[in-house]
Amino acid sequence: METVQKNYIFDFDSTLTSVEALDVLAEITLANNPKKEAIIDEIQEITNLGIDGEISFTESLERRIQLLNAHKSNLEELIAKLRLQLSSSIESNKEFFENFSQDIYVVSCGFKEFIDPIVKDYNIPADRVYANTFTFNEEGYITGFDAENVLSQHNGKIQCLKDMNLEGEIQVIGDGYSDYVTREAGVADKFFAFTENVAREKAVNKADHVTPNLDEFLFVNKLPRNISYPKNRIKILLLENIHSDAFDRLADDGFSVEILSHSLSEEDLIEKIKDIHVLGIRSKTQVTPKVIAAAKKLLVVGAFCIGTKQIDLETCKENGIVVFNAPYSNTRSVVELAIGEIIMLMRSVFPRSTELHNGQWNKTAKGSREVRGKNLGIVGYGNIGKQLSVLAEAMGMKVYYYDIEDRLALGNAQKCKSLEELLAISDVVSLHVDDNAANRNFFGAAQLAQMKDGALLINLARGFVVDIEALKAALESGKIAGAAVDVYPKEPRANGAFETALKGLHNVILTPHIGGSTEEAQRDIADFVPNKIMAYINSGNTVDAVNFPNIRLPRQTNAHRFLHIHKNVPGIMAKVNKVLAKYELNITGQYLSTDNKVGYVIVDVDKEYNKKVTSALKKIEHTIKFRILY
Repeated sequence: METVQKNYIFDFDSTLTSVEALDVLAEITLANNPKKEAIIDEIQEITNLGIDGEISFTESLERRIQLLNAHKSNLEELIAKLRLQLSSSIESNKEFFENFSQDIYVVSCGFKEFIDPIVKDYNIPADRVYANTFTFNEEGYITGFDAENVLSQHNGKIQCLKDMNLEGEIQVIGDGYSDYVTREAGVADKFFAFTENVAREKAVNKADHVTPNLDEFLFVNKLPRNISYPKNRIKILLLENIHSDAFDRLADDGFSVEILSHSLSEEDLIEKIKDIHVLGIRSKTQVTPKVIAAAKKLLVVGAFCIGTKQIDLETCKENGIVVFNAPYSNTRSVVELAIGEIIMLMRSVFPRSTELHNGQWNKTAKGSREVRGKNLGIVGYGNIGKQLSVLAEAMGMKVYYYDIEDRLALGNAQKCKSLEELLAISDVVSLHVDDNAANRNFFGAAQLAQMKDGALLINLARGFVVDIEALKAALESGKIAGAAVDVYPKEPRANGAFETALKGLHNVILTPHIGGSTEEAQRDIADFVPNKIMAYINSGNTVDAVNFPNIRLPRQTNAHRFLHIHKNVPGIMAKVNKVLAKYELNITGQYLSTDNKVGYVIVDVDKEYNKKVTSALKKIEHTIKFRILY
């Protein structure tokens, strides 16, 4: 089968670079001009009119150069700035330009004076650069351009490509009018709309293929690239109104991200998840075995919260799906709400507030107490319990705690040997247990009866931990003086109507599961979880994964990385190494970690390797997932 010669024609501005060079030149030459911003805005408007074909390119060029007032000496600074503003996917695939330079041309309506030095770094010689040239006066100021150059004329790229008389298929990669018209005129066989820096509607609509980065272009053409699978092809679904910063972080890294404000039912999620690689949820979405069975492409689940009870962790593990959560990001927010509710309950603030709202003045000290000197009993001395311990002690409370694990006390906190001991001495009991199924109805009538008469109860843990009917009875009898509840056995999937047996009780603070819902906490979670997702997708790191062996290896710059997830049965690693040895791969790094069910191995090998090795690794018995990272 005869191989077709391909010629790759790259635009320069907003394609090879992330900026329009003349806009950058304007920033330099107009630095001390009091009308700088207005002139730059005008230059950019003219640039866009030309790029979109609203005015002729010749007119666009003439008008911009007149406004620039640029000198030959400014070009050196311009070149230095452009070197720092190359498109990121161009920079990361420099090897492609170096190895395929004989097939690559730069055809630009920009200027050789600044293009040549930039692309020379990418092994593209000046004779493969087709661009305009400036004209200068005797003092070195730019006065215009060579009007004889076809690229200075409207639709100049069409004529330029005709004159080049290239053999084989011609592919044009660019972002604007002058690029896509080459395809319409028939001088280019394909037009790729490069949208990494700017997405122009007309160019996108005219494209044979939209390429958000060079990786996508190389992938479509089956050319060597920095990463094996373009990030824009990795689909991420974020549910339950996850903070927009998470969307921004993941989208900025090149992934295709969809965000929904609500959770999805099992049926809807099964339908939606079929083509999803990464799922981001909070507490309401249930990732069940049925959902996981439908998620053939799923690599990662990110829980943008502390709890992971809503995710079938074992089934995820068995299917090679890594789960991350945010165990620390909203700790402070939960603790601050607990402190606030303790004070509000101690001072009977809510009953007094309700009375005033109803037009009744009732100034009284009855039932209003300071928190200083009172005993706080913390049930569950994890991240939240410990921080609550520190802040409560700073307010003068005496802190006691109970945990089934052996936890080190902070400050002057005292550990209780049993829950009964803690309940008997506490003026306030604050629950901070985890979402283990064993904690269902952990706190019921028996535990409430063991509390001090007139004590307070705070539940910011899990809704199923407290028996709501038993709590209601204790409150109505006066055994418990007050309670603050943020979580409930059954919570709506979306905002709207809600009923609870505790509604209407004057000595109860009810909040709609907002313990960790502060702007700061949601921003922190929207930073922490995407970082973990990106570390796994981009580098294979599983550090802090909830359900997976933890591995971290440094990213290699001149190697390929294989990720192999398999059932933890004897002999798998030997089989992996047997395959690597058979194909004589030079291993530059290797790491294996296992737990009781799965093994996870990362292998780094030299760039040059026999491609048949990947098929052989996939065929190893008990393989769950195999991925070539880069």
